[in-house]
Amino acid sequence: MIVGIGVDLVDVPRFVRSIDRTPGLVERLFAEGERGRPARSLAARFAAKEALIKALGDSSGFRWHDMEVVTDSDGKPSFLLAGQVAQTARARGVGHIHLSLSHDGDSAFAFVVAERAERAEESGGIAR
Repeated sequence: MIVGIGVDLVDVPRFVRSIDRTPGLVERLFAEGERGRPARSLAARFAAKEALIKALGDSSGFRWHDMEVVTDSDGKPSFLLAGQVAQTARARGVGHIHLSLSHDGDSAFAFVVAERAERAEESGGIAR
């Protein structure tokens, strides 16, 4: 059963201008493992974090570093959650988060589906 769905779109040139104007923004928004990537990749990760917040329905107490976009063993993007984000996901019964990312020269797009734990258990935690 779906707990929530989140979608976000980021204008990459605007995102790059924001980073250029405020260099410390990268350190505030991204975990250490996410930094150093090209701007379009960071924009997609930012979109993913925004989409996750929308899927969970609230961002109270969330820290940006508690939502890290990583690559799973199959080479697909996924989240590594910590802190209040992880607590909120558990409290809402989230067992699996499906993440789709896309970016081109001007746009970065993320789509997130948060699924209940019982559905994730039925499918072995893997989207089917």
